[in-house]
Amino acid sequence: MTTTAPVLSVKNLSTSFLVDGEWKSVVRNMSFDVAPGETVAIVGESGSGKSVTSLSLMRLLAPATSRIEGEVMLNGRNLLALSEKEMRAVRGNEVSMIFQEPMTSLNPIFTIGRQISEVLVRHKAMSKTEARAETIRLLEKVRIPNAAGRFDEYPHQFSGGMRQRVMIAMALASRPKLLIADEPTTALDVTIQGQILDLIKVLQEEEGMSVLFITHDMGVVAEIADRTIVMFRGDEVETGPTEEIFHRGKHPYTRALLSAVPKLGSMQGHDWPTRFPVLDAETGKPAEPVEVADTVVLSKRPVLEVKNLVTRFPIRSGLWSRQTGAVHAVENVSFDLFQGETLSLVGESGCGKSTTGRSIMRLVEPTGGDVALDGYDVMRLDTMGLRQMRKSVQMIFQDPFSSLNPRMTVGTAISEPFIKHRLGTAKQAKEKTADLLEKVGLSADMASRYPHEFSGGQRQRIAIARALALDPKVIVADESVSALDVSIKAQVCNLLLDLQQSLNLAFLFISHDMAVVERVSHRVAVMYLGEIVEIGPRAAVFDNPQHPYTKKLMSAVPVPDPARRGIRRGISNDELKSPVRAMGYEPPKRKYKEVSPGHVVQIG
Repeated sequence: MTTTAPVLSVKNLSTSFLVDGEWKSVVRNMSFDVAPGETVAIVGESGSGKSVTSLSLMRLLAPATSRIEGEVMLNGRNLLALSEKEMRAVRGNEVSMIFQEPMTSLNPIFTIGRQISEVLVRHKAMSKTEARAETIRLLEKVRIPNAAGRFDEYPHQFSGGMRQRVMIAMALASRPKLLIADEPTTALDVTIQGQILDLIKVLQEEEGMSVLFITHDMGVVAEIADRTIVMFRGDEVETGPTEEIFHRGKHPYTRALLSAVPKLGSMQGHDWPTRFPVLDAETGKPAEPVEVADTVVLSKRPVLEVKNLVTRFPIRSGLWSRQTGAVHAVENVSFDLFQGETLSLVGESGCGKSTTGRSIMRLVEPTGGDVALDGYDVMRLDTMGLRQMRKSVQMIFQDPFSSLNPRMTVGTAISEPFIKHRLGTAKQAKEKTADLLEKVGLSADMASRYPHEFSGGQRQRIAIARALALDPKVIVADESVSALDVSIKAQVCNLLLDLQQSLNLAFLFISHDMAVVERVSHRVAVMYLGEIVEIGPRAAVFDNPQHPYTKKLMSAVPVPDPARRGIRRGISNDELKSPVRAMGYEPPKRKYKEVSPGHVVQIG
C-alpha cells in the first residue's frame, strides 16, 4: 500500500431523511480514507447505515427527502459541492458502483452489449465500432465465455453469476479510480460468490483501482479487505486493519458479528447439530445459552420416504406449442427422513433442490416416483386428501415478506390454517397464535401488527409460527435463512433447533450455505443437475467428501480468516450445466458406492 494521497477521503459524513415532516438521522459523522489500490470494507447488518453511506457518496439519494452533510473528497474535489451535471460526469467515470441484484440494475429491454457500450460512448466519446470492440474486451476480462457471441444477448439469457460479471464489466468500462461494491455477492451461490470475489481481486491488481466493499458477511470481509469499518445503527463503532478487527476486535458489536459467522469445519467432534453462539450487540456477552442440542431419539420408521422421484417441466415451441424438450429438474431422487432428524439438500441454484421440496408437497406435480408421508401415499391423493396430508407437512419459504399477506395482521395469518382446517374455535385459534408467537421468541401482543411493522428476522419467525399452526411432523425449510443477516441467521437457526428438540420435528433443510448446513444437519444430500450425487451422515460428508462437486462446493465457502486474503481459488468460467434435454432423452443408469455406513456417492 502506498503513502500517496487517498483516492477518497470522507469527513464527518451525516445523512438524514425527511420522515413525517422531521429530519431523522441515519448515518452520523462517518470519517474514513481509501488509499490507491486499497480495499476498505464497511460491515454491518441491515439498518446499520452502510448502504446509505455508499448512496450518499454517489449522491444517489432523492434530494427532496434526504440531506447529506460533511465532506466527500474524490481526487481532491468535494463531491457534495458539485452540481448535478458535474456529478453525472463523475458517476460511472471516476467512480463506479456495483449493486446487490444485477437483474434490477440491468435494463431488460436492451442487450448487455448496448448497455456497456453506452458508458463508453457517454464518458469516453468512442464511436459505436470502438465501443463494441472495447465492450467485447471487457466481457473477456470478466471471464465471460464467447464474449463476442454474447454481446447481443439480453440480461435474462445470463445466469445470476454471469449477470454480476456483466455489471462488473460495466463498472470497469471507464477505468474508474474507485469501485463501490454494495453487497455484490449476497444473492449468489457460494461457488459463484467465490468466483466474483476472485475476479474483483484480480481486476483490482490489473487496474490498480481502490475498492469500497459493503457487506454483512464477515467471511467475505476476511477474504477481500485490507481495512474494515464496523457500523452499528448509523455510527462507525470500530475501524482498523482487518486482521486487528478479527483477532482483537474491541467493540461488543464487532465481537457479536464475528461470533455469529458459521465456520466450515467448526463441527468436528460434534455428532449432533449444535446451536450458534449468539452474543448481545450491546454488551458482547452471550445472549442465549450455547450448549449442544440434546440428542433426539430418531424413530426407526421414516416419516417421509421418497423413491425414484422425477419432476420434469415440458418446453413448448412453434406455432402449435408442441413439446420440443423438457427441463429435467429432479431425476431419480430417493431418500428417507426420520422423525426428529434434519436432512439438508444442498447445491447451487438450478440443481433441483427447491423443486424436490415442492414436489414432495405436490405444490408442483411430479412426473413419476413414489412419496410416502406420515402414512399418506402422496402421489395418489385427491384434492381433499392433499388438504389432509398438508397438515403433516408445512413449508417455510426464503422471503417471508412475499409469503405473508400485507393486508392481514400476523395473528390472522398464523391462525388462518388452524381455522381453515377446523381444528378448534376462534378462541382456541387466538390462544394457539399467542402460544406460537411466544414459542418463536415474539410476544403475544404483536398479533395485531402487520408484516411491514417487523424486521426480516422477525417476519421469518412469524412464517415459522404459521408453519407450526397445524402441528406438522415435517417442515420443508426452503432457503429459509439465506436472505438474513449473519446474527439473525444464527438466531433463526437456533430457534429451529430448539423447536426440533421440543416438538420432535423432522426438517428437510434446503440451502446452498454449506457452513450453516454443517451446523444444523444430521444428514446431508448433495444435489447436482437434479440428481443426488452424495448422501450420508453430516460428519461423513463434511470430513470425507467424495464427489468432485461436493469438494467444489466446500472449497468455495468464504473462510473468516484474514490470513487467507492472498489466496486465489482459480477463476472458473463454468456455469451450472443446463438440465434442458431433448424429447425422448433418458438419463443413464447411475452407479453408487457406499464409502462408509450410510455414506453413498455416485460414481458414474
